[in-house]
Amino acid sequence: MSYFFTSESVSEGHPDKIADQISDALVDNFLAWDPNSKVACETLVTTGQVVLAGEVKTNVYVDVQDIARDVIRKIGYNSSEYMFEANSCGILSAIHEQSADINRGVDKKDKEQQGAGDQGMMFGYATNETENYMPLALDLSHLLLQELAYIRKETDLMPYLRPDAKAQVTIEYDDQNKPVRIDTVVLSTQHDDFDKEKAMLAKIKKDIKEVLVPRVKERLPEAISKLFTNKVKYHINPTGKFVIGGPHGDTGLTGRKIIIDTYGGKGAHGGGAFSGKDPSKVDRSAAYATRYIAKNMVAADISDQVLVQVAYAIGVAEPVGLYIDTYGTAKVKNAKGKTLSDGEIAKKIMSYFDLRPFAIEEKFKLRSPIYSETAAYGHMGRQPEKITKVFSRVNDSGKIVSKKHKVELFTWEKLDDVKGLKKLFSI
Repeated sequence: MSYFFTSESVSEGHPDKIADQISDALVDNFLAWDPNSKVACETLVTTGQVVLAGEVKTNVYVDVQDIARDVIRKIGYNSSEYMFEANSCGILSAIHEQSADINRGVDKKDKEQQGAGDQGMMFGYATNETENYMPLALDLSHLLLQELAYIRKETDLMPYLRPDAKAQVTIEYDDQNKPVRIDTVVLSTQHDDFDKEKAMLAKIKKDIKEVLVPRVKERLPEAISKLFTNKVKYHINPTGKFVIGGPHGDTGLTGRKIIIDTYGGKGAHGGGAFSGKDPSKVDRSAAYATRYIAKNMVAADISDQVLVQVAYAIGVAEPVGLYIDTYGTAKVKNAKGKTLSDGEIAKKIMSYFDLRPFAIEEKFKLRSPIYSETAAYGHMGRQPEKITKVFSRVNDSGKIVSKKHKVELFTWEKLDDVKGLKKLFSI
């Protein structure tokens, strides 16, 4: 029997995502100047106000207010009409030093035995229903909002757009868990105020269907693009008006969009947020590592989809356990031709990958300032790329100094262990 599955995403101008982006910009700036920094920063945004809080252990000073304002400016909150604006909003910092009791369990003389920054379980997931091994409903939700942001910032096609937006996509699947069609698209976008409400709402609906959706379809492979049939139900700005938005409409907090950050409700989530945390926090680094394992497993044709769980004890390097769920789609066999159980697959995976926190940091180059780019439109399913980033600060002499970093983004999305896994499972 067919079924429906829904995922949502939010734009970079959504209050919670503003908070995530500020928190990750702080992480990047601390790591840019001191790669051994330990950071756990939370951000709250509301009408005309930003509050920064958290714990940091570093040997460098950075101007957290300037960093926050720069993030807000780049997102597009540059008008007093929004009641939240980069140059005029108040910024309160309550950041203090990291607890020594936590740090003693993380830092070790032997770096390879670096302990996990916290207890907990982390999940990675992958499926072969899309080219980037992500669940389709979430992937489409992200793409709609990424393209909407591009239209807002780089074109005059929809000049009334403001930064805050949300998208939601519902997919119909058949009995074989294959996507059949897109059933419903829900999209709400903040916009300029207007005199004639009905006329403007009609204009927004028309532009979403005739400008945004065709541009998104052009970015998709044909097999996915054709799922946008003429039977798709669209709910566009269903309340009829969306002028009051961003932090003036809703308070935003770091870490409230963890399902959007990962798999849109597919697979599982351990509960820990990513943004604002340096990679010693396994909430972040181990979630990236398990995504990498899951993606390479599916790409190696070990299974059609897979969920990978790893768990840690605070201050201990070795994971306390690894769990694999292939949802009955495993294809690998033993010497007698019998399909391997998920438990047998997990034993092989555990022996193949080093999941100690330091090993994860080294493999994925996580002590680099690579996190601002993860803080909107998902941490998973993104394209690895090498870029140069420039960071500036005022030094102890009062002079502005700059530093360039050549970094590699989304290293956990690489497929460079497919051959090794094929050999491991004799595929």
